[in-house]
Amino acid sequence: MTITCISPINGSVYATRATLSEFEAAEAVGKGRAAQILWAARPLSERTALVMKGVENIGAMNDEIVPELAWQMGRPIRYGGEFGGFNERAQHMADIAEEALAEITVEDSGDFRRVIKRVPHGLVLVVAPWNYPYMTAINTVAPALIAGNAVILKHASQTPLVGERLAQAFNDAGVPDGVFQNVFLDHKTTSALIADRAFGFVNFTGSVGGGQAMEAAAQGTFTGLGLELGGKDPGYVMEDADLDAAVETLIDGAMFNSGQCCCGIERIYVVESLFDDFVAKAVKIVEGYKLGNPMDPETTLGPMAQARFADTVRSQTAEAVAAGAKALIDPALFPQDDGAYLMPQILVNVDHSMRVMREESFGPVVGIMPVKDDAEAIRLMNDSDYGLTASLWTQDIARAEAIGDAIETGTVFMNRADYLDPALCWTGCKDTGRGGGLSVIGYHNLTRPKSYHLKKA
Repeated sequence: MTITCISPINGSVYATRATLSEFEAAEAVGKGRAAQILWAARPLSERTALVMKGVENIGAMNDEIVPELAWQMGRPIRYGGEFGGFNERAQHMADIAEEALAEITVEDSGDFRRVIKRVPHGLVLVVAPWNYPYMTAINTVAPALIAGNAVILKHASQTPLVGERLAQAFNDAGVPDGVFQNVFLDHKTTSALIADRAFGFVNFTGSVGGGQAMEAAAQGTFTGLGLELGGKDPGYVMEDADLDAAVETLIDGAMFNSGQCCCGIERIYVVESLFDDFVAKAVKIVEGYKLGNPMDPETTLGPMAQARFADTVRSQTAEAVAAGAKALIDPALFPQDDGAYLMPQILVNVDHSMRVMREESFGPVVGIMPVKDDAEAIRLMNDSDYGLTASLWTQDIARAEAIGDAIETGTVFMNRADYLDPALCWTGCKDTGRGGGLSVIGYHNLTRPKSYHLKKA
């Protein structure tokens, strides 16, 4: 079987790779397990230095990586790739590793040594998505390796060159053979490996359906799972908000990367007194976008990764308009709209009976609703199957924290949106998944506690 990347730029075949057979996949697992034992025995400082050298190597490849990303998943080259966030996340996890992985000494007396250590799971499978293919991968890859695990990376079929770049970077850095492996696997083989307890931990970022498949494969194995799945992240603008900042940030959060962001803004609630002004400013921003070939430095909005993703958003939008929603962006401003190239859209007169306000869109469309007060905003924000982030706009930090306490979500932002802080746990609830990445908690999920009760002679 082969994996094929169809470029959203022009529909051409950009890359094709053969998948491993079940026998070859089992060999990779065996190789990883053997290499992990020696890797975990190395000092933490050595593991950290080698991982960060690999990260540095990715930075040196950035001029080649940026156009590769455009061809694979459509992000305009003007944005310069992902190395800034990639490096920030890896560096933070390196900086906190010693403290996060430190043993907890309960007693070290003349009679007993009692201590809790954090030990690696062994072999970790990372299944990474295409939308931010470097940053989402490094969230788990860097701390997993630093903690003493070996890693097998299965990257999305839309971004096959990313895994190869990472493997090259870590191998050139001197990470031992077998400690980090990039593989191409079909779904059947991946599920079979998980069911066979090949991995001590599996981290998956992707769709709800994909997460359900991971849970089904792991059923009865007690394999640890980290799952970051869908999202329908809300923004709420209160009467004391900095309106210009709120519009600029929330609309960018809805439209950047053609709306293909895990924590992108997909629905906005604005207090009635600011609603008209917010909408007018939002429309003006979106009307200034340039949809086109991502290789053109003037392009601000590239194609979606696949035409079928764009068709899903078109369908949601058309259904909403048929049900009474009003589309505010004139299609005549975006004549390139076709196939994977999808024009941005703002919808008003929307409600939660519409798919566009309830189902994940993952595209450049956002619905905006007026609300009377905090209670109505909280009710609407919680009226969702998902819970990844929520963005609150106010000058009152106590109010924001109180509202945040009432929202069913993984992260609460105040006066910002669409950002992953590596010092905080990246997590979600409901259909968004379970577990937590980055921060000290990320290390806790990539290791297990092991207790020592040593009686001295």
